[in-house]
Amino acid sequence: MNDTPAPTPGKTLVHTEDLLEFAASLLEKGGLSAEHARTTADVFVWAARRGVDSHGTARVPAYLDLLAKGVANARPEITVESTTPAAAVLDADRAPGPVALTAAAEEAVSRARTNGIATVGVRRTVHAGAIGYYVSKIAEQGLIGIGFVSGMPNMGYTGVKGAAVATAPLAVGVPGGSRAPLLLDMATATIALGKIRQARASGTPLPEGAAATEDGTPTTDPEKAVMPLPLGGVKGSGMSLAFELLTGVLVGAPVFSSFHSDDPQGRKHRQNALLIAVDPSAFGDAGEFAEAVDATLGTLKELPVAEGASGVFYPGERSAALSAERGRSGVPVAPKVWRDLLERAQALGVVPPEPVGDAG
Repeated sequence: MNDTPAPTPGKTLVHTEDLLEFAASLLEKGGLSAEHARTTADVFVWAARRGVDSHGTARVPAYLDLLAKGVANARPEITVESTTPAAAVLDADRAPGPVALTAAAEEAVSRARTNGIATVGVRRTVHAGAIGYYVSKIAEQGLIGIGFVSGMPNMGYTGVKGAAVATAPLAVGVPGGSRAPLLLDMATATIALGKIRQARASGTPLPEGAAATEDGTPTTDPEKAVMPLPLGGVKGSGMSLAFELLTGVLVGAPVFSSFHSDDPQGRKHRQNALLIAVDPSAFGDAGEFAEAVDATLGTLKELPVAEGASGVFYPGERSAALSAERGRSGVPVAPKVWRDLLERAQALGVVPPEPVGDAG
């Protein structure tokens, strides 16, 4: 009898809560506590609901590998250090990013409630996941969330041969009243590493100026591409370097300089982050601010639609609508990802959920 799960012909549709429980069970079997497993799974499913497949449930097998290899610490001793009410540093002790940054977001919100604004730096975490999740959590509390992450150099830098800086992301979440929050979630790279892998798997050429070979030569061939190029050339390069200063250097755990040194420990995977929470009530009436946000977004949406455009949208609007839709109908999981999840489930003794059906 062949115990290997059969290939899935199309995308498999799974209820959101079932997918969350499934991912959490796998991560708990991988060594995380039940609470940390649920927190980490929630970040993945949040991304999957919003259509960000590169940071969705496809990350579960990779996280299981990080835990198995000891790159991520399954039982971290997370500590918070602070010398001033509006700022703190959370030492993650190599905890998975979703665990560390979720705790940091909660800390930032708590401190901002008292001080109007709060900044929490995170040092020594492992793969932050979708940074938009954490600023969204801050925005859900009625506060403005801002986040930066920087880690291992895996992107070109203008004028440098080979990988130099990280594909450091930036996210901003601004709550309104009746509208979904504005959520700007972007990397400093022209294209995500996951998109390069997807293009390689499908044999699809990459856009001009998006990726490069190992020595930094731009290429559209996904078989030759190993790293993304910075967004806007010198602009993306400069942003990535700035985010390294705002995260790793600020919290006393620089990555860039140690990566490019002779110290072999410099190549050990790690990330740092900075989360900021701003309470609108510290600047005036919070209700009036929410109304003004809605009015601003409404003004944008009422502007004339350009020829060929499907509409005018603000950052995060369409992904929020997609999340709501998938919350009702289920989350589509790609064939390879579903197969990987089933294989892990079989190896770990986890019972997979019954799919809703084939998403095509």
